[in-house]
Amino acid sequence: MVRSLLPLSALLMGSAFLLFAGGVNGLILPIRGEAEGFTAASLGLLGTGWAVGYVAGCMRTPALVARVGHIRAFGAMCAIAAIAVLLSLVLITPWVWIPVRALSGFCFAGAAMIVESWLNERADASSRGRIFGIYTMVNLAATTAGQMVLTLGDSNGYFFFVLAAMVYCLALLPTAISATTTPRPLTQVSLDLRGLWKNSPIAVFAVLMVGVSNAAFGTLAAVYAARIQLELDDIAFFASIPILAGAAMQIPVGIASDKFDRRKVLIGVTVFALLADALFLFTGATQPLVVLALSALFGATVFSMYPVIVAHANDHAEPGTFIQVSGGLLLVFGIGSIVGPTVAGFAMTSFGATSLFAITGVAHILLVLFALLRLKIAPPVTAENKALFQAKPLARGSTPETAALAADQSELDADQPSQKPTSTPPAENDPKE
Repeated sequence: MVRSLLPLSALLMGSAFLLFAGGVNGLILPIRGEAEGFTAASLGLLGTGWAVGYVAGCMRTPALVARVGHIRAFGAMCAIAAIAVLLSLVLITPWVWIPVRALSGFCFAGAAMIVESWLNERADASSRGRIFGIYTMVNLAATTAGQMVLTLGDSNGYFFFVLAAMVYCLALLPTAISATTTPRPLTQVSLDLRGLWKNSPIAVFAVLMVGVSNAAFGTLAAVYAARIQLELDDIAFFASIPILAGAAMQIPVGIASDKFDRRKVLIGVTVFALLADALFLFTGATQPLVVLALSALFGATVFSMYPVIVAHANDHAEPGTFIQVSGGLLLVFGIGSIVGPTVAGFAMTSFGATSLFAITGVAHILLVLFALLRLKIAPPVTAENKALFQAKPLARGSTPETAALAADQSELDADQPSQKPTSTPPAENDPKE
């Protein structure tokens, strides 16, 4: 029994190291960049670079793995990610950090896809949900721990850069020395905007707006917190609390979306997000407890929207298209993630720190207006035709392999003909809404 669990434990450990290093790296860069005098626009472009690299990694990693194998590809991704972190320490300038951040995004996406494909290989009908749940909890805990570790030292030195690089290297060890079998080729999806729009216009538009909002906040939250004079400890909490609140809120939001029209649930959640936007914009809150409470409200809303959108799209998906729809929406989210940090960064440079929430507010207003329009045009999905809501990790950390791992066995069996598998890898050792 213990022996059968060891390969899974190794994969989860590798994923935890990966997410921990990503949490450290993702937060130290905007904090250090702010201290070095980088403009908000250049710091926003860090998020844009990450998103470009992450989308490219989701699309290109399957071919790389088919050519060199899972273990070699995973080792290369972790090693390059570690080099990218150290390069950010050696050359402290935004014009180096932006392309290096894109490289980090590419490697992070590739490494996550490889871990998830291994987990997917070991998951059967009886254990799939449990494995996905454990994987999600491990990643959430590791990301939060990586962000919170910044409270233990000085962000102006080299320690956190070196720590992130070391943990990226640690991430490759569990899979390198485990005896797990070589998994099947990675899931590969293409971006079919016409097909996605035909399936569900509101899902495409909403996930684009959520990408704009969430990526803008995820990239520039630390910059906003620093500019309203929060201490380092509070900045770490400001970045971490929204993620935890969003994870917790997925349970009640999921229950509501299974009982009622998901579009109405999405509108309701977005209205509360708009309330958080307005409170940040118009109260001028700077007291740490007040700011952290507002960040919890913001995170509880914006980080619980994505699973509702995916569930609504899957309500309308044809049999055999589950992973293609989920993976396609993820790529649309990536497009929004490219736009959001860029626009918000330039707005913060020109009009001040609170402009971050003006940008997220505009995205949320557009989402509500489009959803209200679709409510008038298309009827709701009947209860018997609804797909089961499933809590999901942060969209920014999801890949097409995440959709495959989250799917139940019947969805995987239906999707099998629509997959675009890569060639067999070498042996590791040598009316629609």
